[in-house]
Amino acid sequence: MAVGILEVDLISGKGLKRSELFGKIDPYVEIHYKGQTRKSSVDKDGGRNPTWNEKLKWRAEFPGSGGDYKLIVKVMDHDTFSADDPIGEATIYVKELLEMGVEKGTAELRPTKYNVVDTDLSFVGEILLGVSYSVMQDRGMDAEEFGGWKHSQFD
Repeated sequence: MAVGILEVDLISGKGLKRSELFGKIDPYVEIHYKGQTRKSSVDKDGGRNPTWNEKLKWRAEFPGSGGDYKLIVKVMDHDTFSADDPIGEATIYVKELLEMGVEKGTAELRPTKYNVVDTDLSFVGEILLGVSYSVMQDRGMDAEEFGGWKHSQFD
């Protein structure tokens, strides 16, 4: 089993549907991978066309437990006085990316536009992001520290 870093380069959104009748949206993104969730900042200025330019990272094992090798990207509208509203979501399958990363040490899905859909699968905008996976090198016994204890020699 290989252990590595799965990284999402969250760039921007375009044409995101308003979740409210009045006012502008304050979108952010929650990305879920195998029980781990990462959250972007809220773009208060971009409205329906936000720009994040953020990198979000996960520890990822391949092959790992379960076969659910996908990122669930949930686009949300931040509300100050009530619960945040979901705008929609996109699913990105990363099994082949992880396989290639294990084989070559690193792999990348260049920034791509993904459709964001709501619960009835209606198109509600798009999101631009890239994904990469890099295997962490096994450092072996020489590079490990054991609890910060250092062996000292007495004369």
